[in-house]
Amino acid sequence: MQESIFNIQTTEDFKQVALEVFKHQFKNNKVYRSFCDLLYIHPSDVTEVEEIPFLPIQFFKSKKVLSSVDEVQEIFYSSGTTRSITSKHFVTDINLYKESYLKGFAHFYGNIEDYVVLALLPNYLERKGSSLVFMVDDLITKSKNLESGFYLNNLKELAKKLTELDQKGQKVLLVGVSFALLDLIEMQQFNLDNTIIMETGGMKGRRKELVRDELHQILQNGFGVSKIHSEYGMTELLSQGYSKGNGIFETPPWMKILTRDTEDALTIQQVEKTGGINVIDLANYNSCSFIATQDLGKVHKNGTFEIIGRFDDSDIRGCNLMVL
Repeated sequence: MQESIFNIQTTEDFKQVALEVFKHQFKNNKVYRSFCDLLYIHPSDVTEVEEIPFLPIQFFKSKKVLSSVDEVQEIFYSSGTTRSITSKHFVTDINLYKESYLKGFAHFYGNIEDYVVLALLPNYLERKGSSLVFMVDDLITKSKNLESGFYLNNLKELAKKLTELDQKGQKVLLVGVSFALLDLIEMQQFNLDNTIIMETGGMKGRRKELVRDELHQILQNGFGVSKIHSEYGMTELLSQGYSKGNGIFETPPWMKILTRDTEDALTIQQVEKTGGINVIDLANYNSCSFIATQDLGKVHKNGTFEIIGRFDDSDIRGCNLMVL
């Protein structure tokens, strides 16, 4: 079954695999089964992807969301303030995660060995259990380039490295959290021709939040590039969406985005309407592949999507079933 996840090529393939994964998780995931039972939804009633129940993402904070009895190999934790409860993603097969992000990267960007991977993720490095750091660390290793690596507060060293590599014509991927990328361009302006700048979101309380267009314009000017790329991922997922500019994201073939009505959490909307983001991530085979996130967004007719904002906890309506 897991092999078929990464061999999806058509819409029909996706539907068939998604329905099989739903049956598997309904049967083997106690938390998800309880949620489906409360909704009176059984796999025998479900014939379309849109009819599958989406588990509110908050369950990852309070429950062990698992569809496997295998030993947990890795636990990923979300970032949060000292007082907040963080999400935990229990991973019983770390190779599923590796296969997902490596194939996902190759799908959008080609061979990782063509790149020097530079990472500017200070807040992620400063805490344990970041799925993003795990992924980027492996991408650095898989690049097989001695120039690849992490940078914490040594911005001058990074600026020098970035300029040297770009001027040599080396393809570079600079992955960074927004506030750290802004720190870098405030220290030095660049004019890069061979570098992809990829922001992974958020000021994490370090700076005033900016709307995406404003942030990307500042970064474009500072790095001297025409587009800012973005990564859409989260602790609770094992796959990522990528944007190559303008905040328009695409997903790999085993991942799909839908939106739900903001007034009725159980109703899936038509495309081109703003709503709550629901994610299908079939790589989450051993946890839950059907997740209702706290992001607001819009899905376009061609399957691309954009993120518009986030719900407050107080804004999530129609989810009284969230507390089991």
